[in-house]
Amino acid sequence: MEKKEMEVVKGVELKRYMGRWYEIASFPSFFQPRNGVNTRATYTLNTDGTVHVLNETWSDGKRSSIEGSAYKADPKSDEAKLKVKFYVPPFLPIIPVVGNYWVLFLDDDYQYALIGEPTRKYLWILCRQTNMDDAIYNQLVQKAISEGYDVSKLQKTPQSDPPPEAEEGSQDNKGIWWIKSLFGK
Repeated sequence: MEKKEMEVVKGVELKRYMGRWYEIASFPSFFQPRNGVNTRATYTLNTDGTVHVLNETWSDGKRSSIEGSAYKADPKSDEAKLKVKFYVPPFLPIIPVVGNYWVLFLDDDYQYALIGEPTRKYLWILCRQTNMDDAIYNQLVQKAISEGYDVSKLQKTPQSDPPPEAEEGSQDNKGIWWIKSLFGK
């Protein structure tokens, strides 16, 4: 049975979408530490209309981060389908890894979001706060189910309140987890 095309949010105002988002839950992916906590993304609008992406996570007290850029897959479309490009590894040779970032749900106040991509292998529930109301969480999970996701794979991401400062645990394993994961270490 062919899964239907995913419904993507239209007309997202990128300016309002910028700032910090905390990962409330996600499908475990090979490019994040298994035991990562306080995982978050910070988006900053560049002058050329692209978005600077900073992903941070802490594992065993150490901060790992990776930077990339996001841009609209089709500048003429009003659908919130972005491409995110990271450079892996963070030293030579540089291989850009490009992924899809589709906004499947976003509330009117830009406080929580459901992010997926066309293969349905990845799913993220993001929030401006470090914790999310259960009713909202369940609403986003239902939306994911309606878009054909296997939500049994969703894992909640531990978030501490208040969140760590960027300087905490600053032995910065810049992108090291990518390298490890690529080689299955």
